[in-house]
Amino acid sequence: MSDFAGMEELLQDFLVEAGDLLSGVDNKLVDLERTPNDRALLNEIFRGFHTIKGGAGFLNAGEMVTLCHLTENLFDLLRNGQQVVTPEVLDAILSATATVRSMFGDLERGMQPAAADAGLIEALRLAIAGELKSAPKLHLKEQISAPAVASVAVESSAVVPLGDDGLDWGSLYSAVTGVQPTADAATDPHLTDAAADDIVKAAVGRRTTDKPGYQGPPVGRRDSERVRDNSIRVDTARLDQVLNLSGEIGLTKNRLNALRSDILNGKNDTDTLHALDLAVSQLDLLVSDLQNAVMKTRMQPIGRLFQKYPRIARDLARSLGKDVEMQLDGEETEIDKTMIEDLSDPIIHLIRNAVDHGVESMKDRALAGKPEKSIVRLEARQEGDHILIIVADDGKGMNPEKLRAKALEKGLISDEEANTMDERQSYNLVFLPGFSTADKVSDVSGRGVGMDVVRTNILKLNGTIDIRSEQGKGTTFIISLPLTLAILPVLLVCLNDQPFAVPLSMVREILPIAASEVQELGGRATMVVRGEVLPIVTLAALLGWPQERVPEYGVLMQTAEQSFILAIDSFAGREDAVIKSLDDFRPKGVAGVSTLSNGQIVLILDMKELLASMGEQRTVTRAQLLREDQMPPPLLIAA
Repeated sequence: MSDFAGMEELLQDFLVEAGDLLSGVDNKLVDLERTPNDRALLNEIFRGFHTIKGGAGFLNAGEMVTLCHLTENLFDLLRNGQQVVTPEVLDAILSATATVRSMFGDLERGMQPAAADAGLIEALRLAIAGELKSAPKLHLKEQISAPAVASVAVESSAVVPLGDDGLDWGSLYSAVTGVQPTADAATDPHLTDAAADDIVKAAVGRRTTDKPGYQGPPVGRRDSERVRDNSIRVDTARLDQVLNLSGEIGLTKNRLNALRSDILNGKNDTDTLHALDLAVSQLDLLVSDLQNAVMKTRMQPIGRLFQKYPRIARDLARSLGKDVEMQLDGEETEIDKTMIEDLSDPIIHLIRNAVDHGVESMKDRALAGKPEKSIVRLEARQEGDHILIIVADDGKGMNPEKLRAKALEKGLISDEEANTMDERQSYNLVFLPGFSTADKVSDVSGRGVGMDVVRTNILKLNGTIDIRSEQGKGTTFIISLPLTLAILPVLLVCLNDQPFAVPLSMVREILPIAASEVQELGGRATMVVRGEVLPIVTLAALLGWPQERVPEYGVLMQTAEQSFILAIDSFAGREDAVIKSLDDFRPKGVAGVSTLSNGQIVLILDMKELLASMGEQRTVTRAQLLREDQMPPPLLIAA
């Protein structure tokens, strides 16, 4: 039963507001590290902690109140000049904010927060007394499920046999939890069920889904982090606009009803028909405005997502001995609320990658004639109907030749593929499952998982990611996303007079397919477009339909991995599709359905899934494409 029965709404309001306050405090603490004597900044941080403490007190969260009170006392001394901001003091304060955030997780699960780490409490008290000499060492590890812990007896002399996989899970369990399992515990179903996954998660903080090539839903968050905030903050001015438009539509509806009655009564003169035409045009305009207004209520400033990253970059840089400053730009750019949480993990991976791999150590930067402080820039801006998110660093850049050599060493590409790769394709090797430039595995990198997760999650948001790099200058990752996931611009293509929709974001151009321009290379039909040899993939082959006639058009499509020409019979133009998901029954390769303006239902194809499911079978020969094997033989006329 929840410890907050009857207070659920109050608790949810507190978590939303306190979470925003704590994120703001984290950012201000990073700023404080650069300007430790900024009294105004110290006052703002003090007020943030004071507000969080007040809300926690109202919820009777005593342990959170105790921690916030100690931190608040320390800030009182700092802002009054009685203590000085040192790196050790700042580390203690940042550890306190991390602990408060973990307490929020307990509150989300309806439990009173556990007591803060004793080392942290002692460090705060030493800081208040002006005697703190070193940063606190916390023991914030994820706990193993209760049944597994309960089933283990404390017996230091016990010996646990190896598991079926040949691994000594008992020793690892003991090293992680500090509890020695007994020999009988190895056969306990509770322990054996939880041992492998739970012990590894407790040891390294990674999930079972953190493996190269994972094809499941977007990943990156632990169980304690998967509480999705379904609430949304909407400016009242936008709600007023929706209300006004609804009223205007109501008036137009009344006008249409009156005109309908006139027409049914035989009044079909020119003035009535003209009035009907005006009313329909006005309704069309109002509905479009209402649709845009409703879409805007879903849009949120991306700054709410960005505000937690300076703290992440600061902590990682400090642990690696680097001096990194994170610059945020375009925080007021708005993006669909449903996309904000799904973007969190990809951006975290990119920032960790920039700090760990991208920027050099202070010593190497000095040797290269660069300032010791590295800059990692996170920017968002709107371009047309897309949002661009840019993660850039001023580090050493990427070497295409080294990337190809590393991929060859790991067996991810062949010699032939390496020799034909251009610079852009070489950069995209970092997205391959299992690829990593790290020489050894650490708790930050080396498993070849992070960038694979980035691309997988971005593609699930119908977005693209591009890499630009210059050796010695730095690397830039550019994420392009649609403004919203509710409406998808599509190109309507036809196969045997049946329309299908493909995402317009993948379409580069439409080409006529002339038999004279179709060539065969390695048993595959290809076309040369501006000097680039592109394979031809027929829509019929992707769908498993028979090809009844020679395709007349080719749609040049581009994904993160490749470019190809989709052979179709004809196309019916562009349309903004309102996506209806198929949650209960979703055929492979179908992203959803939509209704066209003529009322016809059309399938929206998931091209990436179709291409992946077909493998090499998706290609056709020149003879199959042009149906040369089904043409009648030429007539021989005797002289």
